[in-house]
Amino acid sequence: MELFAYNMAEIFNRIGEMRKILVLCTGNSCRSQMMEGWLRYFGKEKVEVYSAGVETHGVNETAIKVMRQAGVDISNHTSNNINEYLTINFDLVVTVCDHAKERCPVFPTTARKEHHNFTDPAKAEGSEEEKLAVFKKVRDEIRDYSRTLLEELSLLN
Repeated sequence: MELFAYNMAEIFNRIGEMRKILVLCTGNSCRSQMMEGWLRYFGKEKVEVYSAGVETHGVNETAIKVMRQAGVDISNHTSNNINEYLTINFDLVVTVCDHAKERCPVFPTTARKEHHNFTDPAKAEGSEEEKLAVFKKVRDEIRDYSRTLLEELSLLN
């Protein structure tokens, strides 16, 4: 599955240099936190990953729980605002929800920009079991997207 119409691997062809990736979401509590965790997990020493929101809502406890169940610890992550990272020269900026893409259409960077809208698991309704199932589904979708993204960039460890 090819995510990009152009060859992004060429952009990231600087040998031995870590790539800086920013993942953006609305509140930097679930989706962006999970993607940051997966990108770090799959990219290891090849990527330097940050996540931020157009707002900050704190890291969601259920996101921490489902990531831990998958073997990725995000319990030490913090919820950060995009303004904290305006001076960092990112190679790639990924928005993971339509709201962040709409609220942050111009990021002052020369970085490549990618977008994939994931369902917000924090808005899931139903029993605790049903809500947990939504978190796991989104976690797995983000895992697969993250792995494919790094594979496309030749950054998969």
